[in-house]
Amino acid sequence: MAKAGWAGKMHVNLRVVTIWLALGLVCLAGVFGILRFAEQERARDLRVWQDRLRIVVESRSVAVNDWVDSQYGVLQELANNAALQIYLMGLTGPKDAGANPSILNAQREYLYNLLVTTAARAGFGAEPLGADVAANVRRVGLTGLALLGPSNELLVATPDMPPLEGRFAEALARTPLGERGFLDLYRDPAGEPALGFIVPIFAVQGDRIASQQVGRVLGVREAGRPIAALLTQPGINEKSLESLLVRVEGATVEYLSHLRDGAAPLQKRLALDTPELADAALLGAPGGFVTGRDYRDVPVLATSRALAVLPWTLITKVDRAEALAGSEARRKRLVGGFLFGMTFLAVAFVAVWWHGSSRRAEAAAAKYRKLAERFERQKDFLRLVTDSQSDALYLVDSEHRYRFTNQMAARAAGITPEDTIGKTLASVLGPAAAQRLETLNCEALRSGKVVTAIHRQGKEGEEKGRRVFESIHVPLAGVGEMGGGVLIAEKDLTAIILATERHERTLRQLVAALVALVDRRDPYAAHHSERVAEVSRAIAGEMGLEAELVETAETAGKLMNLGKILVPEELLTRQGPLAESDKKLVQESLQASADLLEGIAFAGPVTATLRQLQEHWDGSGAPSGLAGEDILLTACIVAVANAFVAMVSPRAYRDGIGFDETIENLRRGEGTLFDRRVVVALVNHLENRGGRERWRSFAELSGLSG
Repeated sequence: MAKAGWAGKMHVNLRVVTIWLALGLVCLAGVFGILRFAEQERARDLRVWQDRLRIVVESRSVAVNDWVDSQYGVLQELANNAALQIYLMGLTGPKDAGANPSILNAQREYLYNLLVTTAARAGFGAEPLGADVAANVRRVGLTGLALLGPSNELLVATPDMPPLEGRFAEALARTPLGERGFLDLYRDPAGEPALGFIVPIFAVQGDRIASQQVGRVLGVREAGRPIAALLTQPGINEKSLESLLVRVEGATVEYLSHLRDGAAPLQKRLALDTPELADAALLGAPGGFVTGRDYRDVPVLATSRALAVLPWTLITKVDRAEALAGSEARRKRLVGGFLFGMTFLAVAFVAVWWHGSSRRAEAAAAKYRKLAERFERQKDFLRLVTDSQSDALYLVDSEHRYRFTNQMAARAAGITPEDTIGKTLASVLGPAAAQRLETLNCEALRSGKVVTAIHRQGKEGEEKGRRVFESIHVPLAGVGEMGGGVLIAEKDLTAIILATERHERTLRQLVAALVALVDRRDPYAAHHSERVAEVSRAIAGEMGLEAELVETAETAGKLMNLGKILVPEELLTRQGPLAESDKKLVQESLQASADLLEGIAFAGPVTATLRQLQEHWDGSGAPSGLAGEDILLTACIVAVANAFVAMVSPRAYRDGIGFDETIENLRRGEGTLFDRRVVVALVNHLENRGGRERWRSFAELSGLSG
């Protein structure tokens, strides 16, 4: 009996030990599972924050890059101004003994007014430092615009432009000829961050190469407030989320923008080897995502992008405690709840097991509920950012199905953003539009590069129904769990294109009206301008010139006789040869044509072409004695066309001559009066392109033929 009782007790103890061992294993497994689950939750939150920070840093980097490009754009607009280029060449070129000082002063005054107006409009002006007192004390200039000569000598500047010495001279010397440059961010005498931009100015109609540079335009502006505004992301609720600009300065990280701890731009520097400094790590690997410590020595999550133009890095970060507060709270709740449950396991195995099962089921349900809530918050955040954009933005996967659509893109498709999700491009946009976009998407995915394309709808020349779009296709390595995808941004360029076309139509109508006015006053030379324009266009086309130069030659041909409205009508209709004084008056009308058209915004150098019509290839012409390649090619073309039409056409005091004799006369002028290339092109058009037959009517009034 004793043996049987001992055996029974051993059996019971063994059973208890087995139960407790099982409970211990369950406890260990539960703790391990909870910790692993919490780690997975934390990893998911990190991926979510990586996507969120990537969206913000991309948005802010685009804003900063666009702002920098707009500053260069202001200076480039000045550099492309034909009047500025001509006047600048006049101020820097060799001075003739008979040069009129009043003309040079007028040109300098024009350039000064142009710089002052542009500075006030584009933000390159700031109140100088110091009181404005009636004493011989110059106030310290902070910002402004300046025109520089070939040797960086100052020609014209706004009143408050700082002296071009020190860092300004170094930046100019460091910038290669023919290229843009910049003066990196510095603190001006007022203690504000300032930034300088340098753009080359090329000779009129010269190639954009170093040898054609005639000067530079330098712009200096304050950058603190504009940059602070660009770094602010709308729709962000996290208090610790911050975007900032940094650069490498020696062995330090220099902070270029206002910081959350109150530091002003360019006020704080930290060593690159500061332990765990996230900003230093991101400088070495732009585009990465790191967890480390920021300039306050606070743990953060951060990502970065390198700017396209300036040697800066844009960093977007958020405090790790705020970003992962939800994960930490969930982990603590799960661990506490499990330990509380294990206390009940010690009371009764079955009760504890039941309780544990309930807790696991509840935890699983909470997990999926929180996942759903988190993805919903991520979608709302993305929509908040993209719906504030004026462009249509949508995300498609590698099978061309919508994964995200902003409000502008959905409105263009005529449906709600929610209705696009999961649908194909063809089902929403139609087969034709879908095929165009799918082809561009495939190209972007295949090359791994951004693809840009222009799409036009409607008939050319008609405004009603015309639409012009630019689409940008950005390949993405992964979109959630669906693999590769493409972000598409569509910009409506219709208003810009139509405005340009309306301007061109108005200019053509103006040219036609001016030509008709000249023809009415000089009936014996009626249609001369139109014929010169026709021949000029044919020669330019024969030489294979670009469209803008072809249009310039044709327009200059039409307007070359505009100055005749200043010549007495009785002189234009006089029978017989003209006196030398009368001939001189008629010849000077060519320069008058250029004077009358000065300031009209032609697409090409029409006014400059008219001014050079009387220049000769050997330098014996007027008014400037230009020679060879210094004469605009369009002026050489119109000069040959004018001589050709003048010789074959009858006049009030003579008959025209035949084509063969005209060609011989032009040949004799090669290398002296005319550019040989232009004469050869005209002859080739006459002989091989049907020019003789088409222009035979030029001589019909006198009964001549070619």
